[in-house]
Amino acid sequence: MATTSARALKLLSMMSSGATLNSALLAERLGVAERTVRRDMETLRDLGYEVEPIKGLGGGYRLRGGSRLPPMVFDEDQVVAIAVALQTAPTVLAGISESNNRALDTVRQVMPEQLRIESDAFTVTSVPNYWEFPAAPIGAQVVRDVGAAVRRRHVLRADYLESATEMVRMRVEPHQMIVWAARWYLVAFDLDAQEWRALRLDRLHAKDPTYVPFPDRELPAGSAEEFVKHTFDRGDSVAGWPCQGSVVLAVPPEIAAEFAPGGAVVQKVTAGTSRLTMGAWSWIGLAGLFITFAADMTEIEPLELRQAFATVRSRLGRLPGTPTP
Repeated sequence: MATTSARALKLLSMMSSGATLNSALLAERLGVAERTVRRDMETLRDLGYEVEPIKGLGGGYRLRGGSRLPPMVFDEDQVVAIAVALQTAPTVLAGISESNNRALDTVRQVMPEQLRIESDAFTVTSVPNYWEFPAAPIGAQVVRDVGAAVRRRHVLRADYLESATEMVRMRVEPHQMIVWAARWYLVAFDLDAQEWRALRLDRLHAKDPTYVPFPDRELPAGSAEEFVKHTFDRGDSVAGWPCQGSVVLAVPPEIAAEFAPGGAVVQKVTAGTSRLTMGAWSWIGLAGLFITFAADMTEIEPLELRQAFATVRSRLGRLPGTPTP
């Protein structure tokens, strides 16, 4: 009975995602015969879990969603994942740190002692690093409002801050929210401009729901993720570093946008060149960031940045074994 109960808990954990799993895969993971899996499924049904058989190609078993919520069941690996994720989650929403701590405490309360010991073994402290180039956390309500429109596939009306002084009214089809470089973006189709946009959520104020549905469109760049990464005009602003400068790089703007650090701004100059503006803790540090692009540079501003490049060149020239230019 103890072995059967442990196997049933393991089975519940495997099926908790709602995916359809075939009996051969379940049998392999549990180390039993498929006939045993079928008996275990009957055991789960007797306990009140709605296990649905799926016939045909790709069939198997699925835990059906219903009005009753079954208890959450986690195995050791899932406990470790939850503990680490909640302790190391980046602070991208205002007030999320306290919520993370409360969520971890809540999960620990319902864990069996052995799993609690396993979870406590992964107690960590996450300390942000300067290289993360974080953005200021945004309000959770913005994410709720936009997320509801994305989930329901309803047209979204919003006010959007296009620049420091220009607020515009928009009607968009919100397709997907993306968090990249600790910044929230909405990939949306602008119904007025008839073009795809990558919109910063911290610049967007959603209006009342429209309840107007919209059909799926083929996403640009193959996926929403790739679209955000390669879009240079995505509403970014320069992070508030003590040293800020810009150069014109011999790099296409979509490539510069993908590899520029968070808190940088990319502007298109030509199809093959772009102006990159960013900041750092020192002028030498900023020069080093520009050098990582390994591209020709012109129009270097301000003077302090030009002097920093000269200093870097002089220091590198004094290294042992460095050939004279």
